[in-house]
Amino acid sequence: MTSLPAAWSQAQPEARSQAQPEALAEVHDARRVLSDGWAIRSSAEVEADGAELSRPGFDVAGWHAASVPSTVVAALVADGTLPDPNFGMNLREMPGADYPLGRIFSKLPMPEGSPFRSSWWFRTEFAAPLVPGVAPVLNFDGINYRANVWLNGELLADRDEVAGAYRTYAFDVADRLREGTNALAVEVFPPGVDDLAITWVDWNPMLPDKAMGIWRDVYLTSSGPVSLQHPHVTSDVELPSDAAMSGGKTGIARLTVSVDLRNTTDQPQHGRLLVGFADRSLNEAVTLEPGEVRTVTLTPERHPELVVENPRLWWPIPMGEQNLYDLDLAFQVETGDSVARSDSTRVRFGIREITSELTDEGHRLFRVNGRPVLIRGAGWTPDFMLGFSPERMAAELAYVRDMGLNTVRLEGKMEPKAFFDLADELGILVMAGWCCCSHWERWAKWSEEDHRISQESLRSQIRRLRRHPSLLMWLNASDIPPPARVEKAYLEILDELRWPNPVVSSASAKPAEHSGPSGVKMNGPYEWIPPSYWLTDPGRFGGAWGFATEVGPGPVVPPADSVRAMLPESSWWPIDEQWLFHAGSGRFDNLDLFNEALSARYGAPTGLEDYTFKAQLLAYDGLRAMFEAYARNKYTARNRYTATGVIQWMLNDAWPSMIWHLYDYYLRPGGAYFGAKKALEPVHVQYSYDDHSVVVVNGTHRPLGPVTARAQVFDVEMELRFAQELKVEVAGDVAQRVFTVPEL
Repeated sequence: MTSLPAAWSQAQPEARSQAQPEALAEVHDARRVLSDGWAIRSSAEVEADGAELSRPGFDVAGWHAASVPSTVVAALVADGTLPDPNFGMNLREMPGADYPLGRIFSKLPMPEGSPFRSSWWFRTEFAAPLVPGVAPVLNFDGINYRANVWLNGELLADRDEVAGAYRTYAFDVADRLREGTNALAVEVFPPGVDDLAITWVDWNPMLPDKAMGIWRDVYLTSSGPVSLQHPHVTSDVELPSDAAMSGGKTGIARLTVSVDLRNTTDQPQHGRLLVGFADRSLNEAVTLEPGEVRTVTLTPERHPELVVENPRLWWPIPMGEQNLYDLDLAFQVETGDSVARSDSTRVRFGIREITSELTDEGHRLFRVNGRPVLIRGAGWTPDFMLGFSPERMAAELAYVRDMGLNTVRLEGKMEPKAFFDLADELGILVMAGWCCCSHWERWAKWSEEDHRISQESLRSQIRRLRRHPSLLMWLNASDIPPPARVEKAYLEILDELRWPNPVVSSASAKPAEHSGPSGVKMNGPYEWIPPSYWLTDPGRFGGAWGFATEVGPGPVVPPADSVRAMLPESSWWPIDEQWLFHAGSGRFDNLDLFNEALSARYGAPTGLEDYTFKAQLLAYDGLRAMFEAYARNKYTARNRYTATGVIQWMLNDAWPSMIWHLYDYYLRPGGAYFGAKKALEPVHVQYSYDDHSVVVVNGTHRPLGPVTARAQVFDVEMELRFAQELKVEVAGDVAQRVFTVPEL
């Protein structure tokens, strides 16, 4: 095979962390991202058709400059055509944004006269060298919602073929590319009310284009006669005894490696799949028929090199280290006496096993490498213009670790590869699954096309996610489990693609027909409640028992500097419609209950500074109490988990917001951040509102002690009313009551 030209490769592979077999010494990632030099325009303003638009040299004078990924509105904001929707009520000034305030726009049709009712063209030109023996593929990682794709005057696929926001697409373009300049034109159609699209629910508004655009990367890849696709490693971990683990033993891991091989030619291809990791190498002979795609699976039964004694295990924080391996794969085509490299790639993986079970009370308990883990996380959202900044993402995930959270939950809107790579490195578990409150859960209205799109969407996302050790679970739905037909199809796909982690039917407690009880709950609250609630809830709602997949103490008003950044000066004080526009939708479109509690506890606010300061106190108490309660109840006197997980709703903001975050849109931490951080200390002493006990929470799996637990009680005049301390030894992963504070 002819060597790949430098123009095909955007980035060199990372340096190996372990020595690799010599046969795999030249692993490459032949990818050319088409991100710059795009232009967009409404089809209502373009008279040319796709054939003309996709010919090199077409005049784009008057079009809007853009880069990809981007939605239409994001591009128009970037070039100054539209105002910044984050500030004040600018969003309402955008054309097509005159839908009723407080309504969920994804459930409404676009208003008459909206410029986003029509399709928009995305167009670019690029050079691609033609190399004998190289099979180029044009890839799209996300288009919302439908598209006609044209290349060099020819239609690659129409809107019936390209439909679904969460699907990925790969088109053979060997016969379509030209030497020199090529032109690509994509006509993108907006989602309708009854489409399986990107949706925003009640935590922020939706922009008037409904996220129409090419919202993930577009890129060219290449290979020789046989290409490698979707590599994947699963681990079956056999752990030693606790005593052996404390002595450094980590047991035995049996790895299974799978990869899809694709014959890109119309001739049979014979060769050898080469696999290497650490200092190990193995191979397997493969023959592919013309055009055949086959999943090749290498098992430890056939390849003893895949049995690893005392592996370097991957752990989430703070359970251990985040050890990662490099897996190199290559395919060599063998023709007579000649051997040629056809394709190669590298992926990182972690050796770990995640399982779940239902406790005696029916609560879902997760284990990592056999050890139980209390899930303590928060709900993640991308920016509502779907922009992606690696620097911002790194800062936000650093916040997750700093607070002591071990999990983030994605509800739809799957992030790009860089997000999951960093979660792998940082040891942050990820709950992933589909979104609520939209056509995604209106199954009775699904067409046959919807069923097909949902299944292909699942295939696309599972192939992306399954190799990452950070993935904790997959949720087939959010608010209610899917009906039998939909769930059966989903479960078959997950089994076919060897999804290695637990699958839960939905984030709610309602059982599903095929998978049965979910073992989780989503009973709220989403509004302010007193700190005592979490330990005094009688077991019916969101109190500290079981696994709450979305719950929290309500609004989180940001610090004064952030309020000044998001609102015009005329609205800084008192609270007015501009403030409430940055609250939620539906019943969350006000701050009434939060404000009532704030005034009752700390006195009526006198201005912006006073109000936002008191708001930090209220948020601190609320978030600290919630996370403390779940930590105490993970371990009862009967040595079992009563609380198994809690997901604060939410972690971050899609736009500047008054509700639900642990830090605000400007990345300013406030009371909620520090309340969570205090409660989530690996070793923490806390007070129980229900039985007045003082509890030492050991969030590590290592014994603790002897240590001293100390408590002091002061009255409102700061007079000491009670003091006690006690030396204790605390086992690993235990919440231990040490003494009780008397009523004074």
